[in-house]
Amino acid sequence: MQKLFEIIADPGRRAILDLLRERELAAGEIVGAMKIGQPGVSKHLRLLREAGLVDVRGDRQRRIYSLRPGPLAELDRWLAPYRTFWTGKLDALGAHLDREQ
Repeated sequence: MQKLFEIIADPGRRAILDLLRERELAAGEIVGAMKIGQPGVSKHLRLLREAGLVDVRGDRQRRIYSLRPGPLAELDRWLAPYRTFWTGKLDALGAHLDREQ
C-alpha cells in the first residue's frame, strides 16, 4: 500500500490517472494534455505501469494506455473507514453550525 501512495502522491501521475479515467489514450495524447515533456510523461507512465495502475497495449506505432481499476479499488477499500470517520465528524459539525444559527 505504501508504494501505491508514493506513486499517486505525484501530481503529474495523478493528472495522468485523471485523463485515463475518461478513456484510454495513446501516449502522444497524454503528452499533448500534460504540461511536461515526453520524457517526463514516459517516466510517469512507466511508474504507473509498474505499480499496476495502468495497462498498455500496442496499436501499430502507438502505445495505448488504460486505467486498471484493481489497485484503485484496493486503495478505496483501505480508505473507506477513514471516509466514514470524516463523514460523521462533518455531519456533527454541520449539526452544530445549524444549532448556532
